[in-house]
Amino acid sequence: MRKAAVVLLLVLLAGCSGSPPPPAFTEARALADAATAATTSGGSAKFTTDVAVGQVRSKGQGQARFGAGGTSQVMTTDFIGEPMELRLVAGKLYAKVPEGSRDEVGAGKPWVAVAADGTDPFSQVLGGSLAQLAAQNDPAHTLGEIRTAGSIVSSERTDLSGVAAEHYRVELDLSRLGADLPAGLPADSAGRLGKFPVEIWLDDSHRPLQVVLDLSPILQGGEARITTRYSEWGVPVDVQPPPAGEVG
Repeated sequence: MRKAAVVLLLVLLAGCSGSPPPPAFTEARALADAATAATTSGGSAKFTTDVAVGQVRSKGQGQARFGAGGTSQVMTTDFIGEPMELRLVAGKLYAKVPEGSRDEVGAGKPWVAVAADGTDPFSQVLGGSLAQLAAQNDPAHTLGEIRTAGSIVSSERTDLSGVAAEHYRVELDLSRLGADLPAGLPADSAGRLGKFPVEIWLDDSHRPLQVVLDLSPILQGGEARITTRYSEWGVPVDVQPPPAGEVG
């Protein structure tokens, strides 16, 4: 009887010491497809973003709604050195103009529509940067690039701030992305850089927990990272365009 108990104990200990299963994905397309589906089914989340590129340091936070029709989000950011609210709804991006600039920019109105190719003064100065910032908060944007041009370099099971996660390091072949380069890279970056590193952490449901774009190859030795973190998946969010009468 005692011998049987010892054998059973050894079997149980052997089972407990076994290696954890490997991460779910070995191919970038499968990773991107699963994470995109999980993002859509997740419905909504809160997010924070940290930008550290050269001398630029900014932080932002917000909430987003995900669906088959695209991503809508509302966020605040100090990208221009002071708090600014952005709203992206139905593919249109709006920025709340600092009060002291509304007469020149928004005809006295608190909001202005922003476009990367807009001809208004606000868009000409900040349109491209703000549109790119909004895109980086949308996991579907990065996942689409991974699907098109990514290769998984390594993967591991880990935890992120106490949450079980799968961590993937991916290389994007910029030559396969055409004009849709990540993080606002100039068109000649594909020829100069070749490949671009991205890291992504997924939870047990394959929803993104964190995405890191490493822009260091551009600055060569300087810090250059964009980090977006997602939390509270499924939390109710309120993302609405500004009232039409308040848009200049």
